[in-house]
Amino acid sequence: MLEDKNQERTSLAELGEFGLINHLTKHFKLYSSQTAKGVGDDAAVIEASEKQTLVTTDLLVEGVHFDLSYMPLKHLGYKAVMVNLSDVYAMNGVAKQITVSIAVSNRFPLEALEELYAGIQLACDTYKVDLIGGDTTSSTKGMLISVTALGKANKEEVVYRNGAKPTDLIVVSGDLGGAYLGLQVLEREKQVFKVNPQSQPDLDRYTYIIERQLKPEARKDIPELLKELEVKPTSMIDISDGLSSEIMHICTQSKVGCKIYEEKIPLDPQVISTCEEFEIDSTMVALSGGEDYELLFTVSINDFDKIKGNPNLTVIGHITEENEGINLVTRANQELALKAQGWNSFNE
Repeated sequence: MLEDKNQERTSLAELGEFGLINHLTKHFKLYSSQTAKGVGDDAAVIEASEKQTLVTTDLLVEGVHFDLSYMPLKHLGYKAVMVNLSDVYAMNGVAKQITVSIAVSNRFPLEALEELYAGIQLACDTYKVDLIGGDTTSSTKGMLISVTALGKANKEEVVYRNGAKPTDLIVVSGDLGGAYLGLQVLEREKQVFKVNPQSQPDLDRYTYIIERQLKPEARKDIPELLKELEVKPTSMIDISDGLSSEIMHICTQSKVGCKIYEEKIPLDPQVISTCEEFEIDSTMVALSGGEDYELLFTVSINDFDKIKGNPNLTVIGHITEENEGINLVTRANQELALKAQGWNSFNE
């Protein structure tokens, strides 16, 4: 959280726009055989194929989506890519390319952008996607990052949000709530630092949930796992805004209802202990926290034997008729109507 004020700083004006792009992208490799031309021309060139192309874009704004007082720039670059790759995997596709556009104020030297792009490059190398273009410009409002991801999928393999049917099982990958709690810990330590800049935070107890916030991983492995198990989801979405918001998207677009069982929601022990420390309800955190980037999907009940017992997957409920509503079944066996209380960037 402490920044070295004596680092060498290279003004972006020294390089110019094209010099900056060349400097930041010169070490990126191309992984996809479909990428005929990456960065360095008027447009990228991607070979045509019989597969369907998936396209998704996210915009991250300083002060709205991230806080650089505790978000390292390398982590930010990595996370900006993950946010988009997660959407491709939520369509049951394979991510192939990304474009990255940034706007920065003159408070950012070249070395800061090198850190940002080091994170972007790590994401590209880890997930085998190609950086094929983007844009840079100046900003009067700090930093803005826009990433577009392109992916491929066979037409018959694409999974939408609108395919859930009554009796389908509701399944989630991984565990929920960690990213939100990691943010709460970081925000608390930021306030402590404001009061006493000499204080050094002890974050050893929170390593997992802080990593869930600062360095999330897109679940590329889940579509691959489901193919191995010969299971095609009937609907799917990634959990960026909280479990309740995402299941409501599926139910609304599929014109169905659901029952999610509170006792089945997967929680890491660090999530449970941190909820106790903050005196907040762990179920609320899982339902409304967001930024976990796990995959939420539905499968036919006939596929239960294929997925049961898999450590990566948890069945948390089932789809019902639309007139039965969208409900949480509590540990006390009470049914409560779910509300979308997850992240909304337009809230004050």
